Amino acid sequence: MSTSRNLIVASVVLNVFLAGALAGGAIWIRSGKQGQGYSLEAAGGRLPDQQRMLFRKALREVRRESRDIILDGQQARREAADMLRQPVLDTAALSAALERARNADVTLRTRLEQRIIEFAAAGSADGRAVLADGLARRAGPPPKAEPEKSP
Repeated sequence: MSTSRNLIVASVVLNVFLAGALAGGAIWIRSGKQGQGYSLEAAGGRLPDQQRMLFRKALREVRRESRDIILDGQQARREAADMLRQPVLDTAALSAALERARNADVTLRTRLEQRIIEFAAAGSADGRAVLADGLARRAGPPPKAEPEKSP
């Protein structure tokens, strides 16, 4: 009888864990969608349907053209992670791997931004305004002016 009781308790614990994981995942996904629009790339999702499709197609093309750069950056991060796990850290090799990853990221970002510039130049003023809103949100609120101190 105690074996079946243990199985029931284990089943209940597992089901509660899974229900919590599903609820947490749903909340995470929902909160992620609310945060969209905080970059130029994400702001493209707020464009009208036809422009949004062209925008996403342009960005997909950049990623496809930059596949080798993306893979190199991923490989460099894996190598850096492996180095961090070693008992003796080779800081020069770690630095070089992280630099490769950073360079790949910067190259990809530069290509994406250039394509967004080309898209914006060919688009409408309304489309540029949508992209501007995304960029402004990414920059955050303007800093508050510090009150002048009296002498």
